[in-house]
Amino acid sequence: MGLSNNDTFKKLRVAHKLRDDEIVKICALVNFTVSKSELGAVFRNENHEKYMPCGDQLLRNFLDGLIIHLRGPRPPKENKIKFNRN
Repeated sequence: MGLSNNDTFKKLRVAHKLRDDEIVKICALVNFTVSKSELGAVFRNENHEKYMPCGDQLLRNFLDGLIIHLRGPRPPKENKIKFNRN
């Protein structure tokens, strides 16, 4: 059995030493809003009554924001049009 989204999110949080407020800011980089209370529910033990499974959308937006956080924003694409004149 593989890792759940919650497990993956927890491991990334620990590996990058991120606090909840930093995760909120990282998600905001991709215009995704998440609250600290939602993150608390995602990081709870699976047996806790307030546990919430981490959805694909939350994990995907966090990963997209983490890329921007670590690498910086993507440079704009140049629209170069090449013409072959023969």
